[in-house]
Amino acid sequence: MKTLNLMMAGLVLAAAATPASAKVPQSEADRLGADLTMVGAIKAGNAEGTIPAYDGGITRPPAGYAPGTHYPNPFAGDTPTATISAANMGQYVAHLTAGQQAMLKLYPDFKMPVYQTRRSCSLPERVYEASKRNAATATMTEDKNGLNDAILGVPFPIPQSGVEAIWNHRLRYRGFKFRRWFGSAAVNRDGSYIMFKSQDEGIIHYSGPGLAEIGDVTDIKQLNNIGISYLNITTAPSRVAGSIVLVLDTINAKELPRQAWQYNPGTRRVLRAPELAYDNPLFNTDGLATTDQFDVYNGATDRYTFDLLPSKELYIGYNAYELMSDKHPYDELLRPAHLNQDLARYELHRVWVVDSKLKEGSRHIYGRRTFYLDEDSWNIVAVDIYDGRGEMWRVQDAPAANYYDLPLCSSALETSYDLQSGRYVVFGLKNEEKMLDWNVPDIDPSQFSPDAIRRMGKR
Repeated sequence: MKTLNLMMAGLVLAAAATPASAKVPQSEADRLGADLTMVGAIKAGNAEGTIPAYDGGITRPPAGYAPGTHYPNPFAGDTPTATISAANMGQYVAHLTAGQQAMLKLYPDFKMPVYQTRRSCSLPERVYEASKRNAATATMTEDKNGLNDAILGVPFPIPQSGVEAIWNHRLRYRGFKFRRWFGSAAVNRDGSYIMFKSQDEGIIHYSGPGLAEIGDVTDIKQLNNIGISYLNITTAPSRVAGSIVLVLDTINAKELPRQAWQYNPGTRRVLRAPELAYDNPLFNTDGLATTDQFDVYNGATDRYTFDLLPSKELYIGYNAYELMSDKHPYDELLRPAHLNQDLARYELHRVWVVDSKLKEGSRHIYGRRTFYLDEDSWNIVAVDIYDGRGEMWRVQDAPAANYYDLPLCSSALETSYDLQSGRYVVFGLKNEEKMLDWNVPDIDPSQFSPDAIRRMGKR
């Protein structure tokens, strides 16, 4: 095994010998900014030179970008170095997820255009500083379903367990107050689709700038156990337009489970919605995704075990600017069986691998999920999903991009392919929508209440 792979493997072996909720010693935390990046990625490239050293990523918008517009592709001049297909996948199988292999075998026209690897992700400096502080202070609650002594940054930049890696994804930096407009399309075998449109907004309290300005605050209890306040209004099609979903996602689910409500425009009533969690169908996906698949994975971690496996070098969706470009309308993007792969971009990156299995006695339609997390951003970029029989059922793909006006890294869109039905759903579509705003100071916390959405619905 190459030297850099041994470094990552050493981190995983250390994890196996250490309690999952233990903070790392300061000597380990001091590696952040040295041989590791501030979020815990290996700073150096690989021995083959196919993964470059991290140089800070994109830190300012490229020429031609205007605030509020769709993001120009900063790498538009790149051309594919290879194209992986069913015919040649044997040459690349060591760098493919099980889900990608299944897609290549099932769909003869599915392909993966491979490009030069560009480690473009970056975050604000204050997030880096908070991440380094968290490394030496953060712990989980005893049930591993809550968090202590972390704020703003990556909670566990040097993870010691799989569930810590999942926490890193759940609380990765995505701005503070945001407003978005997006489409969700449920695509049939023949390529026809149902388009749902939404406007959502939220406050990611964990990332609030006020706490960071205080300096040494590490007491997450100041957030009163609310990590994210989230509001979604469906605007199309007409049969469901006006539906409103409100979610208060808690940090310590044992103390207080997720709180959710739904406004029904037909009855003009607000009702509690405890079903907006776990494996209940995700709204506006025609039953093709579960609630905990939104943002690739969200919510409580109590129904699965999460095992941290050795890292891998895999081809993952990255710098996926063409998939969310206003130059490509939905009819060009959405094709039978899968997205238009001519617009996709795959790069070789190191990923953390977390294998999750349903606990005995717990209920979920998915028996097992294998998560692949980008080392530079902690985004879950791909998931292999298995049913209760151990058969692969669904494949999630969430290619990453740097939203360089902040900057932050998140998914360009999210797709869940159902291998058994031949259908798929994609959400987070932006191509024909007004561009999102990651920094909306006028969002008021008081609007995230049942009374507020009742008044909103009646208007």
